[in-house]
Order: sequence, then structure tokens, then C-alpha cells
Amino acid sequence: MKYLLALLLAALAMAMSTQTAAQTVAYRVETVATGLVHPWSLAFLPGGGLLVTERPGRLRLIESGADGRLKLRAEPVAGVPPVLAVGQAGLFDVLLDPDFATNQRLMLSFAHGTREANHLRVVSARFDGQRLQDLRPVFTSKPAKSDTQHFGGRMAWLPDRSLLFGMGDGNLERTDAQRLHTHLGKFLRIQRDGSVPADNPLVRRDGALPEIYSTGHRNPQGVVVVNGVPYAHEHGSRGGDELNRLAPGANFGWPITTGGVDYTYARISPYRSLPGVTPPLAEWTPSIAPAGLAWYDGALFPAWRGSLLVAALAEKSVRRVPMTNGMPGPQEVLFQELGERLRDVRVGPDGAVYLLTDSPQGRVLRVVPAGS
Repeated sequence: MKYLLALLLAALAMAMSTQTAAQTVAYRVETVATGLVHPWSLAFLPGGGLLVTERPGRLRLIESGADGRLKLRAEPVAGVPPVLAVGQAGLFDVLLDPDFATNQRLMLSFAHGTREANHLRVVSARFDGQRLQDLRPVFTSKPAKSDTQHFGGRMAWLPDRSLLFGMGDGNLERTDAQRLHTHLGKFLRIQRDGSVPADNPLVRRDGALPEIYSTGHRNPQGVVVVNGVPYAHEHGSRGGDELNRLAPGANFGWPITTGGVDYTYARISPYRSLPGVTPPLAEWTPSIAPAGLAWYDGALFPAWRGSLLVAALAEKSVRRVPMTNGMPGPQEVLFQELGERLRDVRVGPDGAVYLLTDSPQGRVLRVVPAGS
């Protein structure tokens, strides 16, 4: 009973810090593309096109025509490697190389292997406008796991052009998030070719995997780098979703500290904080199921500048989290009128906000100011 009371109190505190769906900025929502199967991520191409991943294992191209209008190419991009697509497993993130304009390379993250023995894999490939070529695996998580949940998979470039990405705990032995011989439940950092940066925090520690950047994560599905600082969010269980500011070597607590309980309402840990554990910047209880994460600093919506945008599956919203000196302010709930599970949120080069709806008939949506 006391855990249910704690959940209710946490929900009340979250409500007090959140503006409900009162719209403070007038916008309209355009449909860019339809008929996508559980779209997961998107990337903006030079020249105005988009790449979109579909969880079943397809990479789709939305082309910019001569009239400037975007249109989904009927055939998927060829050359995508085999993807394990079952349960939560599938094709996840697409991220352009920092030198894409000259080398046409991109990164993909996806579930690799079999239902009984699977991994998170990251590959680099060259996109020639039609297909992927020169595919190079740069990371495969270890050890193999036998569950098709909690892969993580979101990626971001750090200022030194090293790659930061999240790996979920696998939803099997969750205490692996605290163990250093496994990639499960971690943020990881590698170079573009898959080598390990010499300044990774555990690179000289016996028994620790050198790719580890931070520990104690449940299922991170959003990461963005803002002025050199990485922010990430992750799914809790029943409550305890977190927004964190990442730091090398930091421990974010899962499962020894959490603000949530198990799906059965059983206690996961009696601790919400412990010495040596970095507390979250914000926590969502009840769970909103945070998915994509973006930073808004565009010109189209001046009132949203300086905010993190959090796509939410369960809440069917985007949370706008204004940030001041690295700390979150009162949140605003956006786009609930769509009634859609939102898998990703991105900010386009023109300052428009792009959304991916998580559905067998998923859509790419573009949000622009009303009247534009």
C-alpha cells in the first residue's frame, strides 16, 4: 500500500510541474508520408530529403521533388543488413555521419541474431541515393541475450565525433545494468570505425568492457547532445521514467534505485536515491513511455527555443521541457489531440518539428506555425 501511495504522490508532484494541454503556441500539423510500418527514426538529408527506419527492417527514402514537396519512394532502400524483427526487436536508429556531405556514410542500429541469441548491432554504410554499400559492422553488444525486449538503440554524435548510444538491460537479469562485464543497461561510446576512445571512463579497469560510458540504465530510447552536453531519457517500469544528463563514468541507478514499481506492483528497490548514484533531472510517474528526444532551437517557434522535446508513446504526446542552466522547468504537453503513440520527434533544418507515429500504418508529420 505504501508503494501505491508513493506512486500517487509522485503523480501529483508531476502534475503540479506540468502545464496540461493548454496550447500556448498556435501550430498546424501536416502529413508528410503515410503507410509506414512502425517507423522508428528519421534523419534529414542535405537537399531536403528524409530517411526513415521501419522497425520490421526497412529503410525508406522521402524525396524532395523539383517542386519542393516531399514524397515517399515506393521501394525501400536496398542493402540494409538482415534484421531480427520480433517483439521489440527490429531496425532502430539512422544517423548521418558528421562528414555525410563528402563521404555519404551513415550509421544504423538494429537487433541482430536470433530470438534465442541476439545483440544490438551498429553498422556504418555508404548511401549512394539508391542503396547502402560498403557495409561495416562497428559494434555488436555482448554477451548475446535471449529476450527480444529493451534494446535501446538511439545514437548521437559527441563534439569530438565519437558515437554515443544506449543499450537496454534486455529485460532478463536487470542487475546486469550494474555489472561491468556486459553492455546491457549502459550508454556506450566508440569511434566511427568501432575502436574504443582512449579516454573512455573504464578503459583501464580490469573486468570492465571498455566501450562503457555510463551505467544503470533500463531502456534508453532518446539521446541528444546540447552544446556538448548529452541528455538522455529512459523507460521505467510502472513509473520511474527518467530524464538524465549523462556524464562519463556516472551510475544512474537502475535497478538499485528507481521511482517506479514492477508491472505486478512488486517492489523493485526500496531506494529512490543512494550515494554514488546520479539522480534524474526529471521523473515521470505514471509512465509516459518516453521514446525520441530532440532539442528545439529553431526559428519557427521562438517560444519553444531552449527546450527538450520528448516523444511519448503511452501519453500520446510530446513533452516540452524548457531548460535553464541545465535544469528543467515546468513542462508542457503537446500534440495529444493527434491521439497517436509518438515514437520519435526531430527538429528539421527549417525549424519545423517532425513526428513519427508508432503504428502499422505509421505517419511522418510536420508541425509548423498556424497560418504559415
